[in-house]
Order: sequence, then structure tokens, then C-alpha cells
Amino acid sequence: MRILLLTHSFNSLTQRLFGLLRQQAHEVSVELDIADVVTEEAVALFKPDLVLAPFLKRRIPESVWSRTVCLVVHPGVPGDRGPSALDWMLTRGEAQWGVTVLQAVADFDAGEVWAWQPFDVRPQASKSSIYRREVTNAAVQAVLRALQRFVAGSLLPSAAGFLDSDPHQPGHTATVGTWNPLMPQAIRHIDWTADTTATVLRKIAAADGSPGVLDELFSQPCRLFDAHPASAATVRQFVDSPPGALLARRGPALLKRTTDGAVWIGHVRLESGLQAQCDGVLKLAATRVFAAPAAALPELAVPLMRSEDEWDELRYHEVGPAGARVGWLDFEFHNGAMSERQCQRLCEALQWVRTRPTQVLVLAGGADFFSNGIHLHDIEAAQRVMGDSAADASWRNINAMNDATLQVLTLTDRITVAALQGNAGAGGCFLALAADLVWAHAGVVLNPHYKNMGNLYGSEYWTYSLPRRMGEAASRALMQQHLPLSAPEALAQGLLDDCFGADRAAFVTQVLARALAMAGASDLAARLQAKQTQRERDEMHKPLADYRAEELTQMNRNFYGFDPSYHVARHHFVFRKPHAWTPRHLALHRELKPAASSAKPV
Repeated sequence: MRILLLTHSFNSLTQRLFGLLRQQAHEVSVELDIADVVTEEAVALFKPDLVLAPFLKRRIPESVWSRTVCLVVHPGVPGDRGPSALDWMLTRGEAQWGVTVLQAVADFDAGEVWAWQPFDVRPQASKSSIYRREVTNAAVQAVLRALQRFVAGSLLPSAAGFLDSDPHQPGHTATVGTWNPLMPQAIRHIDWTADTTATVLRKIAAADGSPGVLDELFSQPCRLFDAHPASAATVRQFVDSPPGALLARRGPALLKRTTDGAVWIGHVRLESGLQAQCDGVLKLAATRVFAAPAAALPELAVPLMRSEDEWDELRYHEVGPAGARVGWLDFEFHNGAMSERQCQRLCEALQWVRTRPTQVLVLAGGADFFSNGIHLHDIEAAQRVMGDSAADASWRNINAMNDATLQVLTLTDRITVAALQGNAGAGGCFLALAADLVWAHAGVVLNPHYKNMGNLYGSEYWTYSLPRRMGEAASRALMQQHLPLSAPEALAQGLLDDCFGADRAAFVTQVLARALAMAGASDLAARLQAKQTQRERDEMHKPLADYRAEELTQMNRNFYGFDPSYHVARHHFVFRKPHAWTPRHLALHRELKPAASSAKPV
């Protein structure tokens, strides 16, 4: 079919559907939801069989849905309506939820249900994490079933595609349901003198991503994000502190007392004051935003190897017997972005891991993102620091990212595996490609390019890592395109070494089993010798330092040169500036517009 994706932004769900539908031989084009007249023009140009809306914030115009099948993906069960579906679901503590694909009509979320897919709500998960994993997976299944119901030339669905055993079976009638409004901050409000740790975590989880929970830290109004429970051992150190007190700091986070424990607050967004006026929607590490007052709090550092209930951004553990041992390194950076500080922490962790007696090292990244490269919000904030600049912060960040990548490239005494549990983008892709093997499951989306961020050239030794996998010509072609790749597409192009596992949980289980098998394999010594020999040959042919210097020469022009494209693109990205047009690499239908004729009328 010819399918037009109409979406507020080209987010993770839209990218996943974009790749999947193209794999299934559909002709897919994208239009960002900018204005009704733009949507009408897109439909007129592309003449789609149907319009699919994975992520909208406005109504589809009647001029479109009354003439073309328009299917809206709603992150709620049949009958649920409103813009805060996941927020209300988490606040109510639902154990099960779902995704509904329904037909667009005049009212929001009120059209006929074409398909829906239930899922179990993961305990203690944030709204953003549930959206990226459970919602996205359910949406894929529901959309595929909805497409089976499409009848060419008709606005009505066929009878196929429902879950026959489902008690919420909607039949063929419209599901009006209950309208749940945008959740107000009054519902999200935290009463630190009364709320338990579980309540605080649930409120922040339900507001994660956006809009955050309005609160105060150091008497400064701000919105809270990225919360984690403190361990019992940590809480015991502050049993005499009152609820609401700020207790300590660790990495990006501040520790705040609750009635029965404490929570780590990882990220905040300032709500008022001069700094807030400058930074706007910048979401930053709590210890960065409140650096001066936070410095007076004790720092509670923890080792990489520790108990499971002790939170920190990085964690390491080992599995298997001596001589056939696997090291597993998690780096759970918020939204996959890696600031200069976080890159330095990862680099230090990799240096320490070298001292461990393991045969295989698994770089597991985070559960939702492997890595998305340099931290654009952190870089944008540097412009407001006396004596600093976004260009200087970009330069420091990319060099720190390169340092971490170099640690992986030069780790030649063991097999390294990058296990992508979640999506990877830009420098995060090439951090993964520094490993010997790169694995992912089918739900992962990769953006192995930098061009969308103001035509960045890129670094992280991609000019070394990518050609050794794909060859020079294919590498250059890949870096010039702007489109995401699904894991199966990346495997077909040679970017991945394998793609397996029905979902993240199955993937992690299989990664560990495969890693243990490699660690105990009889040919391990021969593999390591071949790896070391190849690295020595590569270094003699062209040192890694030369690749880095050449890449950074280009990046220096991006950061400090006359062309401000990178700085403009970064500013628009972090401040969520509304799109003025859909990029041409997505809006394929714009290329179908016939050129104006130069012939004179007879």
C-alpha cells in the first residue's frame, strides 16, 4: 500500500513503524503535522491508500479523514480518550493497559476501533520507558492487524483483525468512552511530609519525559524527572533527617528524603528565575543545575560492582567460571545522551574493567537506549556559563566520547560485544561499532549518521570502524543518508553482526548465553590472537590517532567555523522549536510534485 505517516515529530514509534512498513514493501512517506493546509497538500500529492498517525497533538482535518482512511495510534485501551493516557494509567496504578488503533473522526479518540493490543504494565517503570518499549511493541502489533482490515476504495474496515477472545472486543461500533483531560500539576503534586517513596516514584514516573513534576529544590521551583529509589543501606545513614530534606549527591542526582525512605532525583528543569528564562526547556542533571548548593552535600559514591538495589548510572557484574568469565557493563544514561562527565565516567569504568579477569566483555548500554552520543542539552547550557561556550562544550564532549570509544577499540585481550537493548543514534552507534560484535533485537532502531544535526561530520572513529564492516563506498553512502534503520535492515547492510530475540528480555537472556559460550570456547585463544594481530596491522597501516585527528578537523569546522548549521539545529532540537517544513528525506511525496512547465500557452 501507499501509506502516509502523519506525525507531530519523527519519534521512536514513528521511526519503528517507518522501518517496519518499508520492510513489508509498503511505499511510505512522512509528513510532520504542521498545519491543516500542509496535511491537505501532502495527501493531494501522495494520494495515499491510508494515513497513519502514530503521534499527534492536533486533530486531522475533516477534509482529509472524510475522504481517506486515517488511523490514529492511541496509547490507551478502547474507550480511553485524552492526551494524558499513560499519565492517568500510571497514576491509577493499572496492571494492564493497551494500544488502540482507531479511525479519525471529528472528536479526539472517538472513532471506530480497527485493532488494539493489550500489554502488562512493567512495575516501577517510567512513562517514557513504557512508551518506548511496551507501547511501541503493542502499537506495531495493533497497526499490522489494522492494516489487514483495510479495504481498497472504502472508508470502512473489514471484519478481520480483532482479538476474538478479548473481553474488551469493541465490535464495529465507535467507542466513545470517557474523556480524560490533560493531567494538571495538582494531581502530580508531591507532599513530602505525607507521600511514601512508592508514591513519589509513581508521580515522577507518570510525568517522565513531559511535563515533569513541579516541585522545589534548594527553594528554587523546578520540574523533577528521572527518579530512582534509594537503597535501605543509604537511607539508614539519614534516619534522623526529616521528609523533604536534601541529603546527598551522586553522579547527576540529588537524594531527597521521603516519609519512609528516600529517592534519587536525576534530572530537573528550572521553572522560574533568570536561569530558567535563559534555559527554557533544558532538562539537565540535578547536580549541574544546583552545582553550588549541592557541593555542600556529602557525595555518596559507590563501586561499579555492588548490590542490585544501589542505584547509579553505571553498573558492572561478572558471570561464569574462572577462565570462561563474562563481564557485563551497564551504562544507563538518561535518554541515552552522554555528557562530558558521563563519557569520562564510562572511560574510567572501561579502564577499570581492563583489570578484571574476563574473557568476554558485554557493553550493554541502557535498557531503553544504548547511547545517543553527545549531550546536546548539556552543551546548550554551556552558553549560559561565564567563560564557556557551546562550541567549547561540544569540543570537550566529543573528545571525551572519543576517549571512551578508544578504550573499546584497544581492548584486545578479550572479545567485546555491544548488546543493543534499545535504540542507538549518531555517536552512540559508533561507540557500539567499536566492539568486535554488535548484536540487537528486532525492535531496535539505529540512526547511524550525524547529518540531521546541522550536517555534522561525526567522530568516534567512524572512519575506521564503519569501512572495516561495510567497505568505503557503502560507508560513505550510509553516512550521507538521513533515515533510520531497523535492526533487520542494519543487519542486511552489515552494520550489525546478528539480530535475535523476540523482545528485550529474550534478547538479554540469549546475549548472556552466547557470551558465556564464547568465553568457554576452545578457539577463544586463536580468536584473540587474530584480533590482536589485526589491530597491530591496522595500526601500522594507519594509526587510530590519525583517524581521530582527521575527524576532529572536520568537527572543529562544525563547532567553530563560519557555517552555524550545527548550532542552529542543536538549538532547535533542545528547545523543541516547531517544524516549519518536513525534511525532504522524509517527505518523499514532495518529490512527486510536478515541476512548473516553462512552455508558453498556445
